[in-house]
Amino acid sequence: MTAQETEKLTKTPVAELENELTEALRQFWWLHDARWYQGVKKRFGQEVANEINAEALRFVGRRVGSWYADREGTPDACSAAALQTVIEGITRIMTNEGMMRSHAEPDPDGGPGVQTVITEHFALRMLRAARSLEGYDCPCLDMRGGWFEGLGVEVRDENRECMRTGGAVCRFHTESV
Repeated sequence: MTAQETEKLTKTPVAELENELTEALRQFWWLHDARWYQGVKKRFGQEVANEINAEALRFVGRRVGSWYADREGTPDACSAAALQTVIEGITRIMTNEGMMRSHAEPDPDGGPGVQTVITEHFALRMLRAARSLEGYDCPCLDMRGGWFEGLGVEVRDENRECMRTGGAVCRFHTESV
C-alpha cells in the first residue's frame, strides 16, 4: 500500500466507509451473535446467556468507541451536539437503517444532553421469532457504556423506555457528568 493510499484510509470520514461488503459483514456478525446467544441459552440457561452477552457487547462497544476516537478524535462530552454526532456515528458503525431505525436529538425538554430514540430493532425481531424475548435482558446500556469508555468520556446514560419491556420505543438519555 502506498503512502497516499494509507493516508486516504486514515482520513476518510467514517460515514463514507460504508459499502455493500461492510453492510454484509455487519449483518453476518450480528447473525453469528444471535446464534451464539441461542446456543448459550440452550446449553447453560438464559441467565448465563444474558450475562455473557452483556459482557461481550460492552467489550465490542469499548473497541468500537476506541476505534472511533482514534479516527475522529475524542468528543467534547459537555457538548450535546458532539454527543449527538458521536452517538449517531457509532450507531451506524454497528448497525444500519435496515437493522435498526433510530435517531439522536437534543433533549426535547430543553435539558442538557441528548436523547436517542430507537423505533425498530432487528434483535427484538429475531428474539421474538426464536421465542426467546421473554427473559432476555437488553444489553444496550452495557454496549453504550463500552462506547463511552472507549471514547474516554464520562457520561450518564440511562434507559428511559424500552420496547423489550413494553415501551413504544427504546429511549436513552445521555449527558456529561
